[in-house]
Amino acid sequence: MSISLVQASVETFVPYLRNLSALLDKAAAFAEARGIDPADLLQARLAPDMFNLIRQVCEANRHATIACALLAGQPQPMVAESDTDVAGLKARIAIAIDHVRSAPRAAIEDGAEREAVFTFRNGATRRFADGRSLLLTFSLPQFFFHVTTAYDILRHAGVPLAKSDYLGLPR
Repeated sequence: MSISLVQASVETFVPYLRNLSALLDKAAAFAEARGIDPADLLQARLAPDMFNLIRQVCEANRHATIACALLAGQPQPMVAESDTDVAGLKARIAIAIDHVRSAPRAAIEDGAEREAVFTFRNGATRRFADGRSLLLTFSLPQFFFHVTTAYDILRHAGVPLAKSDYLGLPR
């Protein structure tokens, strides 16, 4: 049995981005029910040297959209990170989902063997011999790190979440 790059990228990123959006809904409902300013949740972090919730969401979006663009042989998109409220973050997730879903499927599959160069926000680059390496050794681990950390920040803040909120519905 083999798995395609589309399955490993688009069909993995999209459901977890939707789950991340649903986590934000639960966070907003929790904040409203408790009379907490949602901005306090969005600024929360697990440790002083870690990104806050806003940045965790932005980084998850960034890794999904950039991975799909690079796999499809498209230029690395600039991903906005200016959202500072739940509605803005949810809109940003929706844009990321649209971007990931719009990447040409055949081009993504062709990207398995094509060199990929990831550019970090500071301008540094990392070369990958092929798209398969980019996706499996960098983009997916990065994406899941940030989605998991967003979940963990919300759990740590008291938002009543369960593993099923992270995993979503079985596919």
